[in-house]
Amino acid sequence: MSLENHDLGKGKGVYISTYGCQMNVNDTERMYSLLEMLNYTPVNSADRADLIIINSCSVREKPVHKVHSEVGRYRTLKSKNPQLKIGVGGCVAQQEKKNLLKDVPLLDFVFGTDAIDQLPQIVNDLIQKEEKVVEAKFKHSEPYHVETLVRNPGVSTFVNITKGCDNFCTFCVVPFTRGRERSRPLNHLVSDINNLTKRGVKEVTLLGQNVNSYLSECGANFAKLLETLAKDTDIERIRFTTSHPKDFDEELVGVMQEWRSKIMDYIHLPVQSGNSEVLERMNRGYTREEYIQKAKMILDIMPGASLSTDIIVGFPGETEAQFQETLSLLEEVPYESIFSFKYSPRPFTKAARWEDPLSDEEKSGRLYRLQNRHKEIAFELAKKYENTVVQVLVEEFDADNERATGRSTQNKLTHFQSSKNLIGQTVSVQVTEAFPQTLRGVMVL
Repeated sequence: MSLENHDLGKGKGVYISTYGCQMNVNDTERMYSLLEMLNYTPVNSADRADLIIINSCSVREKPVHKVHSEVGRYRTLKSKNPQLKIGVGGCVAQQEKKNLLKDVPLLDFVFGTDAIDQLPQIVNDLIQKEEKVVEAKFKHSEPYHVETLVRNPGVSTFVNITKGCDNFCTFCVVPFTRGRERSRPLNHLVSDINNLTKRGVKEVTLLGQNVNSYLSECGANFAKLLETLAKDTDIERIRFTTSHPKDFDEELVGVMQEWRSKIMDYIHLPVQSGNSEVLERMNRGYTREEYIQKAKMILDIMPGASLSTDIIVGFPGETEAQFQETLSLLEEVPYESIFSFKYSPRPFTKAARWEDPLSDEEKSGRLYRLQNRHKEIAFELAKKYENTVVQVLVEEFDADNERATGRSTQNKLTHFQSSKNLIGQTVSVQVTEAFPQTLRGVMVL
């Protein structure tokens, strides 16, 4: 990177508005870190900024509309400060590219998901040349060699291990906005995490659209990555998201069980539908029966592990009988939490071209029934934690109320009274009250 002026941002603030998944949250942190190279200072509101970036998401409904709407809110700020620069990054930027500049004249620059590391140069060119910039080309042929950039990592932080996706589920826009799968080298990740532990990090969450597809240049797969990080780094806790059921095998679960002292026993295993015909139309690569068998295998090898999932209702052509199979899946697999959504079409995806006979009202009704049934199940499942002892990594401490908060190995937010600051320590907590997402208890001395 050759910058003409490293002090471009001196005395200037940058504000980044973030939508979407944990990958986007991690990307935003990377953007802030990179812009520090130009001496920009992060600010907590757009009206204090000289540079505004919208880190966009294509997964939820009306993503382009949301970008238009947010940029429109900055019109007054732009009129007050003609030097204000506004840009869009993330998945909508990758999807729309130069069309965004045409449709939203207030924008100054657009950069895609593969151009994040070019952000200092993009901003440099934008200001020095006084021209609008679009940088949204995929770099499929380049190796995925990056360093985790985190300004204040705290107790727990994210680490990207892969980017992109090759699965092409018919409802999902990610392959078109994040590109083809690429993995970071194993030795880079070991070095990365060792550096983070030196900065006080106790827990990392490994990120990827499909972490199970991880394959290092040296040939190590995801199971080998987990084993190596558990053995060869001082990190205390390892989590990961998101997994694809078709790639979740016994080798991986065996490693997780062997290193359960370090690898957390919470697994997010997106099913999307409980009906095999719908799963085939989704191009998920497994049947209902195969998914149930895989979930049973996980719980057999790792008794007490906590499962969560993603579910889409109202996929094109989904009948009431097929939806009932999704409902009944909740009785088969003990999901402690679910993330559920109504289907809506995404640009470029195969399903977007299919007839979608279900009304929004029907989809909303199915979503309500699904969520209502799961709520009943989740409260019942939560009871198993009462009067048990869980291991909690403390992340926050409220001195005024003498209350500590952290996450158990099963990813439950856990609150307990404490007279001293225990941030960064793992403590034993006996659970007195258990709810689907949170636990309350007392510390065991």
